[in-house]
Amino acid sequence: MIDSRDVKPPIEILLVEDNPGDVRLTQEILKEGNIHSHLNVVDDGEKAIAFLLRSGSYIHAPDPNLILLDLNLPRRGGLEVLEVVKTSDHLKHIPVIVFTTSQAEEDVMRAYNLHANCYITKPIDLEQFTQRVKSIEDFWLDMVQLPSE
Repeated sequence: MIDSRDVKPPIEILLVEDNPGDVRLTQEILKEGNIHSHLNVVDDGEKAIAFLLRSGSYIHAPDPNLILLDLNLPRRGGLEVLEVVKTSDHLKHIPVIVFTTSQAEEDVMRAYNLHANCYITKPIDLEQFTQRVKSIEDFWLDMVQLPSE
């Protein structure tokens, strides 16, 4: 019998992604995984910032333990979202994984200069995409101890 005090709450993940196919695939891969997680999804930079700052319709949004951030977003780009996260005393402890199609060296440098925790390029190939998401899950959700606040 499992003691309810031993049951951990799910790891809260914020996926900031405007491609519905990538969202759906990421959801499916994480559902199949061994880690108890809850995926929150927003599809543009403005919504991401509102979610993180708990404003507007996101007043009851959970604090994410991890952010998966695309760079190429409508309304406000991923680098702007990253800057908001990493300059906020309330948010800067949250690991941000840039997960994007951009391979531009300028984007990589800007992301790391804004204190991204890692930069992963999304492959086009379905099998490779699946492997990348599973690798993120294995490392960031299983091996790494994430901050709880």
